[in-house]
Amino acid sequence: MPMNVRPNDDLRARALAWAAADPDETTQRELQALLAAPDLTATDLADRFAGSLEFGTAGLRGVLGAGPNRMNRAVVLRTTWGLAAYLKETVPDVAARGVVIGFDGRRMSPEFAADTAGVLAAAGIKVLLFTDYAPTPLTAFAIGHHGARAGVMVTASHNPPEYNGYKAYWGNGAQIVPPVDKGIAAAIDRAPAARDVPRLELTLARAKGLVVDLGEATERAYLDAILALGVPGAGDRSLSVVYTPMHGVGGKLAGRVFAEAGYARFAQVPEQAAPDGAFPTVAFPNPEEKGAMDLSFALAKREKADLVLANDPDADRLAVAVPLASSPSGYLQLTGNQVGVLLGHYLLTERPAPAKRALVLASIVSSPMLGCIAAKLGVRYDETLTGFKWIANRAMDLEREGEGYAFVFGYEEALGYTVGDVVRDKDGISAALIFAELAATLRAKGQTVLGALEAIYRQYGLFVSSQVNITKKGAGGALEIKAMMTKLRASPPSQVGTHAVVATSDFEARTRRDAAGKTTPLSLPPSNVLSYDLEGGSRIIARPSGTEPKIKFYFDVREEMRPGEPLAAAEARAGTTMKSLADAWTALAAG
Repeated sequence: MPMNVRPNDDLRARALAWAAADPDETTQRELQALLAAPDLTATDLADRFAGSLEFGTAGLRGVLGAGPNRMNRAVVLRTTWGLAAYLKETVPDVAARGVVIGFDGRRMSPEFAADTAGVLAAAGIKVLLFTDYAPTPLTAFAIGHHGARAGVMVTASHNPPEYNGYKAYWGNGAQIVPPVDKGIAAAIDRAPAARDVPRLELTLARAKGLVVDLGEATERAYLDAILALGVPGAGDRSLSVVYTPMHGVGGKLAGRVFAEAGYARFAQVPEQAAPDGAFPTVAFPNPEEKGAMDLSFALAKREKADLVLANDPDADRLAVAVPLASSPSGYLQLTGNQVGVLLGHYLLTERPAPAKRALVLASIVSSPMLGCIAAKLGVRYDETLTGFKWIANRAMDLEREGEGYAFVFGYEEALGYTVGDVVRDKDGISAALIFAELAATLRAKGQTVLGALEAIYRQYGLFVSSQVNITKKGAGGALEIKAMMTKLRASPPSQVGTHAVVATSDFEARTRRDAAGKTTPLSLPPSNVLSYDLEGGSRIIARPSGTEPKIKFYFDVREEMRPGEPLAAAEARAGTTMKSLADAWTALAAG
């Protein structure tokens, strides 16, 4: 910056240039109001221009507002120009095969979807556009169903109301992975100013055959496909189910598929049934957040419900709760790991074996319990990096490997599940349907979900999980986090408290070294993650957050249950082990 240019002058000039190139009058006025402030440092203008929203393997996600560091029409137009350019450079038949576009009920989602369609159409690429709100799994399904070459889902999933996002999919129906993300990002960097990005009005694009509307026929195909994942009529379907879409877009399809599957006692939380991007009844539209399920539990108590199910606003996640008299709400919300283990065990033990060897997957920060179950059942189990894009793509790789595998189930602890190959991403609607079938099957046997979980613990060991986050703010904090990881790599511990380390995995170096010094390669992409397998089946994982000034430690403890031992006693023992392990590790890592 020249010596005679003050920081505020430079910021003002960049803001004026952005506003001049912004085709949206609303965000133009928003910037003009900020620029009219007598003191720019008293506004958030500097943050809006601190950089640009980074396009990565999750696409874009950010707070709605004007400026390059916010989600707005100008950013979406330039992003889609880059996506179109990259697709035309790398996918020869994309113009004819097209791109699927879906959108949820958040603020600006329909407008962002329309802009995306208009830019792709102007580039000569056919668009398959949902004309109404579409859950994320429906959009992912539609890519493969229609043979499209890519997809875009406008959503911010379970983020707060002020957020929106732009999730990109490839032609295999899974979220993009490297190097595709970097190629698209490089193309976005070449995009013209937003006002100069060509786009067709949708009426004209439809007349030219460049925009094809999707609706009931695609929904019907999706519903048929997820109904086929279950066993028709299995179990006692007279159980009472309470469901909430959390002000999101899952309610319509969930209501239809549960009715068609024979669950007559299916009640949606009325205050949360309609899509509403303001999310008026929850502080944070994430079923994991405290208070988010309160209305569901209240309705469940009135209905004497046997099962409570919740999707997040774009319906790619699933939360489950079951009756528990000792709980203040009358219900116990299961953890993501408990739901994952129950679903995986059910699918592997209650269904006929597939023609090929069964395959299940989980992320590295999910409980290792599913792997323990798979090993005893002779099923192939693999772990992937955090993020469902890795689970979906790894499943497809293994399906093609040698004689191939039959993918049965994949999950991550943050409430993400997929059953079979219908959707190559998290699918909260099909997972809800299969979990209801699990509960109905148990009910027909006179058993409960919690009873089934206890039986699994008694057979395979009690697994409990926890997480400790250490926040280190600022540039100094980032250096501290880096130093922690460097120290752990340079001097890997052989003992944590009373637990011997039997193997250390460095996902950045892509190697696993056991206690005897034997080193084997890891197949996963490089990532700044360290994992420690402990004697007895417990585990510790360390990784810096990619979005926050934190280092995260994940703990998984396995305790053998003694014959006849009450579950509460085993849980208390596991809790004591967890505390001592977490304390010992935190002291070691920070020391």
